Amino acid sequence: MNALPPDPKEISALLRLLDDDTPEVRAVVAGRIAEVGGDLSEILPDMARDLSGREKELLASMLLPARRKTLREEWITPGFGSAGLGDDWELFESHLRLISDFLHDGLSLRQPLSDAIDLLAEEAQEDGVLGANDLRVFLFERKRLGPNTTNYYDPRNSDLAWSVAEGVSNPIGLGVIYMLLGQRLGFEIEGISFPGHFLCRIREDGYPLIVDCYDRGCIHSQAVLTDPTNDLGREQRRALEGNADLGIILLRVLNNLMDAFIRQGRVEDAALITELRDSMATTQRA
Repeated sequence: MNALPPDPKEISALLRLLDDDTPEVRAVVAGRIAEVGGDLSEILPDMARDLSGREKELLASMLLPARRKTLREEWITPGFGSAGLGDDWELFESHLRLISDFLHDGLSLRQPLSDAIDLLAEEAQEDGVLGANDLRVFLFERKRLGPNTTNYYDPRNSDLAWSVAEGVSNPIGLGVIYMLLGQRLGFEIEGISFPGHFLCRIREDGYPLIVDCYDRGCIHSQAVLTDPTNDLGREQRRALEGNADLGIILLRVLNNLMDAFIRQGRVEDAALITELRDSMATTQRA
């Protein structure tokens, strides 16, 4: 057995064997492809030929086990689980980046999550964004990012690098991108773990405003929403008055992703995300 990962020349030879249905050949190809670490996106453009749709599907399935392994091995569970994340934005983003890399197909070229957020922050600055409300307008009212109404339960909504590139995500994906940009630019943007729908909070002239990123950044007065005379229940009003810490937000991302995999029948991936979620949910030190 080869001890080293395949070099570009061997990869090119392996790709020519993708459509060989012989079990022995398929096993050898899958085994060697697995050695590249789950991502061929920087190598494929240099290959001599383009892959067919079927070949891309087969190749993506061969790359996935390596990405599962990387996600499991590199995932860091803080002491005291999600509560141990505190306000550690660097660790929070590193977890989101691991999720993003895992969900990537390993074939298409794109910016890694942190680079994508950096570039979007630069784009916002060049556009004259000076505060959290300006950023809301830039992202959502101008439709730089929007709701994924076509595929609300697509697992890729949790791949925030994909979301930035495609311009769509689910409520928490859009909200977290908004928060990450705010962190880059020095704006105060808080997360709100509203039941069934993630929201954000900003302040204008000292007044708290609730931002619904999924509804094109629509803003609401927190005072109006939390007034006991409105139609919201006590739990909903309590959520609107509180903040979701980074650990709770990460747990919610994992819950959404687990649900998306279950809906797609991806049992192994759902089990992996459940494992990570359970490790974060613990309240005891390992």
